Amino acid sequence: MNYRVLASITGLLLLLVSFFLVFFVLIAYFIYPQEAQYTAFLFSFLITIFVGFVLWMTGKNIDSNSVSFREGFAVAGIGWIVVALFGALPAYISGDIPLFTDSYFESMSGFTTTGASILENIENKGHTVLLWRSFTHWLGGMGFIVLSLAFLPALGIGGMQLYKAEVPGPAPDKLMPRVGETARILYLVYTFITFAQFLLLYGGGMNIFESLCHTFGTMGTGGFSPLNSSVGQYAASFTDNALFFEIIIIVFMFIAGTNFSLHYKALKGDFTVYLKDPEFRFYLILVLGGILTVTVNLYTHSNYESILEAFRHSSFTVVSIITTTGYGTEDFDKWPAYSKFLLMFFMFIGGMAGSTGGGMKILRIMAVIKESFAEIQRTIHPKKVYSVRFGATYISRDILQSLNSFVILYILLYIIGILILSITDYSFETISSMVIACLSNIGPGFADVGPTKNYSHLPAYAKWVLSYFMVLGRLELIPVVALILPRIWKK
Repeated sequence: MNYRVLASITGLLLLLVSFFLVFFVLIAYFIYPQEAQYTAFLFSFLITIFVGFVLWMTGKNIDSNSVSFREGFAVAGIGWIVVALFGALPAYISGDIPLFTDSYFESMSGFTTTGASILENIENKGHTVLLWRSFTHWLGGMGFIVLSLAFLPALGIGGMQLYKAEVPGPAPDKLMPRVGETARILYLVYTFITFAQFLLLYGGGMNIFESLCHTFGTMGTGGFSPLNSSVGQYAASFTDNALFFEIIIIVFMFIAGTNFSLHYKALKGDFTVYLKDPEFRFYLILVLGGILTVTVNLYTHSNYESILEAFRHSSFTVVSIITTTGYGTEDFDKWPAYSKFLLMFFMFIGGMAGSTGGGMKILRIMAVIKESFAEIQRTIHPKKVYSVRFGATYISRDILQSLNSFVILYILLYIIGILILSITDYSFETISSMVIACLSNIGPGFADVGPTKNYSHLPAYAKWVLSYFMVLGRLELIPVVALILPRIWKK
């Protein structure tokens, strides 16, 4: 392990965090001076930039060929843990979240786009802290290292290793010959779609602050809302445009759960690229099938008086869960068994590869299903050759083995998480749902961590364990699991 590389690039990531903190210092001072959060953000900025600069200087003249895949994994894992640590400072120093464990949990939940919160009364917190809280979703959605590769030439060193270690999906798309150009394109598309959603929400009657918070939470598929009852508060307070807000957020959650490479190609004029992509077609089938069956299940169990009302809430919730956003309009913990089981199933699946969504990713699920059917056919006809393919592309045995290993490791870590947290006094439903809610970066689970509750009542050690599971899920296991292996730290 080249520790100078690790320190230098981690320092650059902290310098990037400090760059964004400057804007929040200005917001706190000029826009919300009455809340007196300017000092908290200023101290957070000074601490972050100092530590970032010191770390960066320790390896300023590193060799351009010194970043191997081992360093790439270490930078991704350590980088996210450290970024969440310094991202917790504003809420902690301001006193909005007085316990550091809670501040770190909230920060990690923000950057990993999980959306699990310890805040019981969100609306009594400072506007600048809440805006920063939601903005961490946007920063974490496409990835800190991807952003760095896009706009910091210094991270061109070992760029592909860093890119592969962070970008969600079994095979990150490389849209351009240079990884920096690919990262820049992804962030430009991400920013363009973000701006479009903000304009629609603000134009529809939502105020600037809430429009920004909900846009950051949607595009990062994070789900932090500045309102105690999330998006459902608009309908509960009989806001005229509540339905419009829900429709816009549904559409953009679905967009955020789609591979951003497809959005780039569509923006270039090829709108047929979506239906040509087998993963997108499967994603669409899952969403539409989930909405339809949950609607019928809710209506037949008399959860709602009209089928349109059942359709409205099932549409929002199904899209919110499968994209791992976690926004809510209803308490789905009170829904019938079928609906709750399907939502739990969607928590494991998540969005498309190359999206900002969490979970195992639809591409991997498709590969496992296809390989399972191929294996059955090989058993029946052992002399015949069966291949797995996506569209016209055949998947090699090595890639299939890697995908299968990931799914097995994912389920194994899920079981380990349940065992670790089972020493608490919570029910199995609570423990099993909160582990997958954090591992898949969703946020709300069932029972004591349901959509109308939060994680504040958990003991401190459970919050640290779940924080680890959040970054496990965000970096798709390997970079974070690798950190506990002694071999990765040897020279």
